[in-house]
Amino acid sequence: MLYYAVVFLVIALIAALFGFGGIAAGAVGIAKVLFIIFIVLAVVSFIFGLMRRG
Repeated sequence: MLYYAVVFLVIALIAALFGFGGIAAGAVGIAKVLFIIFIVLAVVSFIFGLMRRG
């Protein structure tokens, strides 16, 4: 999931470089959502891993 967030971020940077503001804004929005989902899943996984050991 983090891979896809980085891919959309790169797409946004390239689109912004060529002046496609709408596409860049959409790609940044998607990258933000994917990154937040990644962080939430990583934290949940970490918590369950700690509970499993203890």
